[in-house]
Amino acid sequence: MNVLSPAVKPELSGGTAKVPSMPAEEIISTPKKQPPPESKEGIRVRQLVILSFWAIVIFLGVPIWLWTTSIHRARLPLQEMMDWADGKIVVEGPLLQQSEVLRIVRATQHAIDDQNDFSLHHLRLRMGDGLAPLNSSRQHRDIKQTDCTVTNMEGVNLTEEKALKILLVHNSELKAARATLQTQSASLHIEYPSSSVPSASSTSFPLATFIATQLQDLFAEEQALIALAMSATPASPAIAGQLPLPSNPQTVGNKENRHVQAKSISPELAARLANRTIRALKYAPTYHITISLFSPNAWPSSWDIESAVDEYLIPLLSSASVVSNFTVDTQTQLYASFSPSVQEPQFDAQHGVWTLREKDLGGFINAAEWPLNPSIGDGPTLNFIIYVPDPSFSPLIIKESHASSWLIPQWGGIMILNPPASAPQSEAPAQSLSKEDIQPALLVFSHQIMSFLGAPDSPPSIPLKLQTLTRVRALSLLLSASSTMGSLARLTVALPSIAIPETVSTAVEVTMEHLRDSCEALKEGKFTIALNHARIAEMAAERGFFEKSMVGQLYFPDEHKVAVYLPLLGPVGVPLIMSALKELKRMWSTHRSQR
Repeated sequence: MNVLSPAVKPELSGGTAKVPSMPAEEIISTPKKQPPPESKEGIRVRQLVILSFWAIVIFLGVPIWLWTTSIHRARLPLQEMMDWADGKIVVEGPLLQQSEVLRIVRATQHAIDDQNDFSLHHLRLRMGDGLAPLNSSRQHRDIKQTDCTVTNMEGVNLTEEKALKILLVHNSELKAARATLQTQSASLHIEYPSSSVPSASSTSFPLATFIATQLQDLFAEEQALIALAMSATPASPAIAGQLPLPSNPQTVGNKENRHVQAKSISPELAARLANRTIRALKYAPTYHITISLFSPNAWPSSWDIESAVDEYLIPLLSSASVVSNFTVDTQTQLYASFSPSVQEPQFDAQHGVWTLREKDLGGFINAAEWPLNPSIGDGPTLNFIIYVPDPSFSPLIIKESHASSWLIPQWGGIMILNPPASAPQSEAPAQSLSKEDIQPALLVFSHQIMSFLGAPDSPPSIPLKLQTLTRVRALSLLLSASSTMGSLARLTVALPSIAIPETVSTAVEVTMEHLRDSCEALKEGKFTIALNHARIAEMAAERGFFEKSMVGQLYFPDEHKVAVYLPLLGPVGVPLIMSALKELKRMWSTHRSQR
């Protein structure tokens, strides 16, 4: 072993230290120590550890992650849903079994066919069952809007609903036929002279043309309503195929081979229908009616509202219950003046009345003091207000129209209850309102209720209006449910990551079933049943489309998933990947060295 020579002090020369040089052979270098070679057992253990980690990740972690983060998508009949929305549904119906009919009915039917320009809404005539014989001077005729026979449903013997009943009365004293529409029943009385029924060899038939013209006038507004509803939604062709058409095909409704003739509507009628649509409420199974009595004074302290409602309002609501249900409640508030933003009434000396300007009616309601609830329960609320003015401003009317009532679209109506014109001006105000005093207000409210329901203005017969409303509501609900099904199908296809729970699938099945049942009921002339099926279909479609668990997925983008999983998977994945790459590199080096 070489030992370094003793240390030598450096010599200083000019302030600089000089270190003596050392021989090169006296410097010793030690080699770097290498780690001992890894045993085969250690290599195998390391490989097993890495493999076990990856096995846990692949066979346990990934399945659990996929299972916990997977989106359940129930199966939906997407193609059928799109067919309903696009108008490609095909429904088969039985043919009407024709029976022997009178010449007058046959001629009238031909006249109706010639005058009709809207194939979707077509009147069908048939003889009434069990009525007078052919040679009777009084014979009934029934009108229905379907050419299909009636079948039993759920074991109940059901008959088709009649849109109108015509009573033909022979009157030899008349010179020309005349028609009278009954206001309390769906019945049209037609009196005709003998000259209106020509011989069998004659080609003209004045009575048939007269009846056909009367029927077209009665149902003209209903045809316009249906045409307007059909033109407002892309789902209308699907429903058009389900409604009765003038011919008797076994299969109807195919969009490719059927064409529903368009209905031309005059601009005046279209404007009137548009205004009615603005006034009417959206359909609901139940409406709540609130009748309020407001007075700026301490009188009237009582009112016989229960008897008045039972006599003047309940009969109408009972008849309209085939369309919707109604609940009625009342309230009274004294010392309740109208809104202070309204200009004080002005006295009209020429007519001896106090007047309100029409432009002030929008602010008449004192929302700060009048307890008017916007809604009660699930259905919409209709508010009807009876306002008893102060005697010093009575009678009080609207200046421009001289009316004492007005309607607020989709909200309710207001009636200013002035004292009778025959009452002396010096007479003290009544402390109580009798049933007769409330009658004018309730009659006005009855008319306004029909407007809110969307009933047509003509014909004047209340039963005919309600029947028209039943058919129009059934059609509108069918269109709404079909459109919702199409929207749901498009949403499902556009968002593959959206969750579709089983409740949505169930709602779609219910909707499809009741859509078909409603169309079949329309074809068979059972309009009330069709409305019930359409109501269920529309409710099920809305429930399926607005499912809470499904709507929440609309606002869960993929970027959010990356932001959630990257901080969790990064620290775990990087060591696993690097260790696997390092081991693969070592195995590759060992393999090359062995070659």
